[in-house]
This record gives sequence, C-alpha cells and structure tokens, in this order.
Amino acid sequence: MDSQPLLSVIIPNWNGKHFLGECIDSLREQTFHDFETILVDNGSTDGSAEFAEKRYGDFIRTIRNKKNLGFTGGNNVGIKAARGEYIVLLNNDTWAEPTWLGELAKATSPDRPIGMWASKVYSYYKRNQIEAVGELIYWDGLSRSRGQYELERGQYNEIEEIFFPPGCGGMYRKAVFDEIGLFDEGFFAYADDAEIGIRARLAGWKGVFVPRAVIYHKNSGTGGQYSPFKAFYVERNRIWITVKYFPLPLLLLSPFFTFYRFIFQAYGALTHRGAAGKFTKNYSPWRLIWVLMKAYGSGLHGLPNMWRKRRISKALRKISYGEIFAWFKRFGIDARGISLRD
Repeated sequence: MDSQPLLSVIIPNWNGKHFLGECIDSLREQTFHDFETILVDNGSTDGSAEFAEKRYGDFIRTIRNKKNLGFTGGNNVGIKAARGEYIVLLNNDTWAEPTWLGELAKATSPDRPIGMWASKVYSYYKRNQIEAVGELIYWDGLSRSRGQYELERGQYNEIEEIFFPPGCGGMYRKAVFDEIGLFDEGFFAYADDAEIGIRARLAGWKGVFVPRAVIYHKNSGTGGQYSPFKAFYVERNRIWITVKYFPLPLLLLSPFFTFYRFIFQAYGALTHRGAAGKFTKNYSPWRLIWVLMKAYGSGLHGLPNMWRKRRISKALRKISYGEIFAWFKRFGIDARGISLRD
C-alpha cells in the first residue's frame, strides 16, 4: 500500500454478494499486477462487505457507505480514495479475462487528448454476443451501446476512437476527474457514463476502444435489464443530459427528436421489439407509460438545478459547436436503431 499503483479498479456494490466471488476472483487471476482493488459497498444488507473482507483480505480495500449512493455516488467515493493514475470502473456482475487489465495498461498514453478507454464487453450468458464496444448517441441525449446484441465476427478487432466508454469496464485517466469533476450524483444510476463521457468530450478529452481488453457482463444484474427502475432513470437522465450539455438549438429541437423516437418505441412495445417490447413482455404498456410520466415529472422538477449546472459546464467547454454537432454524424444512432434493434 506504500507504492502508487498504475490502476485503481473500483467496484460499486449494493446487495451483490452473489456476484462478488466470481468478479473478484477474476481480478486475482490477472496477469498484470500493478493495480489496487476498491470495493465500495452501498449500504448492503446481504453481508457483501463482510464476505469480501473475510475472503479476500488485503487484496481488496472495502469502503462501507451507510446508505445506497447509487452507481454515481459509489464510484465517486471510490475515485476519491483511489491512488492510481488511471481509474477502472467494474460492475460487480462481471468476469474479466486474465489479460484484461494488462491490455488496458498497454493502451495508456501520455497524450492529453486520450482520457477514456473502453473494454470489449461480451454477454456473460452468450459468450459470442457483444454487449458493448463503446457508446453511441441519439439526437435527444439517449445513448446506446455500440455493437449491442451483434454476434462476434471479428468486426470490432481494431483500436479506434469511440465517443465514450460504457461504465462497465471503462477506464479513465484520473486527471480527467481532476479537471471536470466527478459523476453527477443526482443521476444515481444509468446514463451516468454518458453524462461523464459527454462532459469529458466537451473539455477536449477523447476515448479509445481496446479490443483485446475483454470482460463478460451479466447485463443489469443489479437493477434489472428491462425493469421500471432502469426505464425511469434512463429516460429521466437523458433529459438532464440535454439540458446540461446540448447547444441551445439542439436542446430546443430535442422534443421533436424524442417524439419521433417514441413512434418507433410504441411500435416496438406493440410488436415486442427493442427495449420497449421487452419491457412490455414483463409489464403492461400502461406500466411503461406510467414510468415515462414519472420520469418526465422528475426530469422537469430537476430542470432548475440542471440549468444552473449548464451555466457551470460552459466554463469547461474547449470545443466548438460544430464539433459537437459532428458527434452525431460520427457516433450517432438513428431513431429506428435505438428503438427497435435487438
């Protein structure tokens, strides 16, 4: 603990004891060793913290929060405690290839523009199915994982620039957080990787995809993949992203893009396609409408606070509006793709 590690791996956890053994065991089996592991327990009641401390001893540093601070708050606690030059965020419902951290470490660069790195994330249950190789953005602030649900055909085997990394398996230069601040804890969970990624891009940082850094993810193992919990936070938080960061012309057009997206999502809900369709397989379409109404109510309630943060974020921006609009051409996804793709 006296020497500074290159990497700090942060695992936020809430009642995920049943995930932790496999996740942390995969870290102990890494071929790269210059890292520390920090488990941030968000007030779990299932004995997660006790399990980790007893089983892993000095290999892991456990921080106990008194309450659930969400993905955002839990990671912020871990980042503040981290000693590494690079911060690696790892969901508790993952298993990492033994070479994962070594590949991320090899991809690090002293060049300032590169501040974020994305792992190659596969489905834990379908090992030849891609879950994420970076993230894409729609015109109303909603994001979706690039390559999601595609079968592995060698189509993402090159190191390349990406918009921003998904929070699961993403690595960030600690200097990024020093410059732009930590996660917005008001977001709590979901779209938090988009919020921090867009903020970093506005400050001039860029992201890179590292295809040989491989992890497997039990998608939404904590929050539920197509749950009301996830649907609420995804929709509400994308509203806040547009208010905080989008240029005014795009912010004013955002409702029209959202309406266009809703047309496809309504079709998906009726035909059981896309996320809306999978939601309505487990719940009714009326439940989806109710969740969206709650999301918009909460989103509107938080608008004054987001507008204040918008003014603060202007001081971080180092790129032109032209570069911002270019994001949607280079890293964008259309309404049909974000609504109906399985």
